[in-house]
Amino acid sequence: MNIVISANSNLAIYEQIVMQLKNAIFNHELHPGEALPSIRVLASSLEVSVITTKRAYEELEKENLIRSVAGKGFYVCDTNTSYLKEKQYVMLEKKMAEVLKECKNAGMSSSEILSMAKVIVEEG
Repeated sequence: MNIVISANSNLAIYEQIVMQLKNAIFNHELHPGEALPSIRVLASSLEVSVITTKRAYEELEKENLIRSVAGKGFYVCDTNTSYLKEKQYVMLEKKMAEVLKECKNAGMSSSEILSMAKVIVEEG
């Protein structure tokens, strides 16, 4: 598991951690029952506050993606990947709506927006 924190991101650090862990669970890089690094170890490796990693883990626990086992640490839950995928789509729809609004505000037509999206997809 490789978490990368970007100082240029619009997301808070804990949100970046949450997103990357969610993606790792969704993409089966992390498997049900697999142990996660302790809060302190993760904070140290990312060079962030323990409070930040604790908040990220709390968010993931609220969504039942990880669970805490007293005295042992945090583990990946057996999740419903279709539910996780749907949540991811909802989040992406919101981001896409914001970007599309900015495109329209810049005077772009629908065909220009679609052309731009096609070029980006083909390059990526």
